[in-house]
Amino acid sequence: MTTLATNKARVYHYSGDPIREEYPVIAADIIYQGAAVGENAAGYSRPLVAADVFQGFAVAKADNAAGAAGDIRVTVEQKGFITLPISGLPVTSNDRAAVYASDDDTFTLTATSNSLIGYVSRWVSTGIAVVEFDAALVRAALQA
Repeated sequence: MTTLATNKARVYHYSGDPIREEYPVIAADIIYQGAAVGENAAGYSRPLVAADVFQGFAVAKADNAAGAAGDIRVTVEQKGFITLPISGLPVTSNDRAAVYASDDDTFTLTATSNSLIGYVSRWVSTGIAVVEFDAALVRAALQA
């Protein structure tokens, strides 16, 4: 799949104040608003690549195309509920299936070499669900 090349509005569903964090961005890259953000092996944020540790969803565009690693930071939404298109999501899938990302804008129920981002909270329609995501819990699960 191809990473985002423009900002993408996402629909968030809140039950409280948003939980946000800022992370340093890799050199020579752009993270667009709405992108799933991953952490590379050196600890820098980037548009998520399969197998990255999920950090959250970008709140705004972070343009470090002309910068060195860490010159700018990306603000991410770390926890909440978000409506996402999910490939392979069956009709009325309300069984809390794990949701993975293969890049910053491709979501699937397939675990193989992808990054865990959360769980189906509510089926909306074929291929669309509300996903509960929590970057801290994902990180903890990976370290267990």
